[in-house]
Amino acid sequence: MVGDTPVLRISAPFTSAGCGFWAKLEGFNPGGMKDRPAMYMVERARAGGSLRPGGRIVESTSGTLGLGLAFAGTVYGHPVSLVADPGMEPIIRRMLAAYGAEVDLVTEPHPEGGWQQARRDRVKQILAAEENAWYPDQYNNPDNVDAYRGLALELRAQLGHIDVLVCSVGTGGHSAGVARVLRESNPTMKLIGVDTVGSTIFGQPATTRLMRGLGSSIYPGNVDYKAFDEVHWVAPGEAVWACRTLAATHFASGGWSVGAVALVAGWAAEKYPAGATVAAIFPDGPQRYFDTVYNDEFCREHGVLGVMPPTRPAVIEDPAHQVVSSWTRCTTVIDPIGALR
Repeated sequence: MVGDTPVLRISAPFTSAGCGFWAKLEGFNPGGMKDRPAMYMVERARAGGSLRPGGRIVESTSGTLGLGLAFAGTVYGHPVSLVADPGMEPIIRRMLAAYGAEVDLVTEPHPEGGWQQARRDRVKQILAAEENAWYPDQYNNPDNVDAYRGLALELRAQLGHIDVLVCSVGTGGHSAGVARVLRESNPTMKLIGVDTVGSTIFGQPATTRLMRGLGSSIYPGNVDYKAFDEVHWVAPGEAVWACRTLAATHFASGGWSVGAVALVAGWAAEKYPAGATVAAIFPDGPQRYFDTVYNDEFCREHGVLGVMPPTRPAVIEDPAHQVVSSWTRCTTVIDPIGALR
């Protein structure tokens, strides 16, 4: 059930006629792209002895990895506890419960690390109270990176030589893992990271973020900063336009990450020479976003309905010198983690 997902050619209106990019549709996995690392991290932990038979899996999640861990728990016989926050969509909470996972909602964000740090703090409390519990730590676990070798090999088999890869960045796992494998056969491949406004990953200050599934208010250890050639930040209204336009023109869409990645990948397909193969990873499908991205009332309430993105991003030279609020590009990739050391 996991893997062997299709690719789809995406063109107008994201690109001009005769131009386009290839989208890897990871929403065809049972729970989305993170089924891959969920299964792999559990398998490695079981093999190494850190996850004992029947031991509880405890993790912080905004949704997609939670679905993957619930799946892995079913396959391998482990109870699963997932720490989420009020931003998790009701449909995901209900499905996780249906899949047998326990969902623990934190009620207050951490004053500096936001909801993500609050969730991680709650995970520590559960681990301290639960004997034989295991914490995958998707933000820092190298198995979260290695898990994407299969995805990269599928892309290479489907598309051959890939010149440009466009990935959303949250934990940093799939951008690092897929790019590493693809560069084994093409060391000059360009990697474009896609973040959300209000995320700290690439040196911007943390603010309240509407978009889920990409971005972070902490600094994930799995982000391979040296691998990126450039980074783009996308705003929620721009991602909503892209998601809905994908649905209307290609009958394939997804959530916040998919919209943001599609917008940037369309730009990349126009920027790079004719004949260059541009691949983009769409992490999930649209189902969990029916009450947000695809809900007019929600989008109108948050001021993201009917927002038409620009034809190209604004450009800044240093993310530490300017706060962005809409689609923006930067070829200076800052490693905030390294700067803090």
